[in-house]
Amino acid sequence: MCTTKEKILLTSLKLFAQDGYEAVSISKISGELGMAKSALYKHYKNKRDIFDSIINRMDELDYERAREYNMPEGNMDEIIKGYRKISIDKIRIYTEVQFKHWTEEEFPSLFRRMLTLEQYRNQEMSDLYQKYLVSGPIDYMTHLFAGIIEKKEEAKQLAIEFYGPIFLMYSLYDNKREGDDLAEMLKKHVDRFSKKMDSY
Repeated sequence: MCTTKEKILLTSLKLFAQDGYEAVSISKISGELGMAKSALYKHYKNKRDIFDSIINRMDELDYERAREYNMPEGNMDEIIKGYRKISIDKIRIYTEVQFKHWTEEEFPSLFRRMLTLEQYRNQEMSDLYQKYLVSGPIDYMTHLFAGIIEKKEEAKQLAIEFYGPIFLMYSLYDNKREGDDLAEMLKKHVDRFSKKMDSY
């Protein structure tokens, strides 16, 4: 069951994703919820407190998902060792889960839309957009590939080749046309990439 705190977070995020963070006031959030501002302040000190709680929730979701699918954890050396033992089927499944997380799950997809909207207006939002959706994933995969393949100088290029199409598919999802089968497209992409990795 959704608590009042969770309802406030989700409603705020919906408004931030629709109108932009700066344009949304506490009055607008409380009005959308049908509650007095004083009642909202019992749960969150201000709009910034709501925003920080949204970030914390995103990090919790990330951690929970990795644990649920038994993805390697620990420092980078331990993660690399773990990925060496993982089958391509498990990587494909987790890639599909990640894609659904950013496109179909309500909270993360709204978060992605908010950052996409706000990245050109606010440096902090731009930094978060990079962390969650662009340079963060690429840096992580670069370290990962550098630990797996012998040609370490090619690791960043491999990271871009793997993640670039996935990143593009987020936009395709947002403007999906009839007949688009992004799940099949994603599966084929991971399969093709795994064959390429077999050559290393």
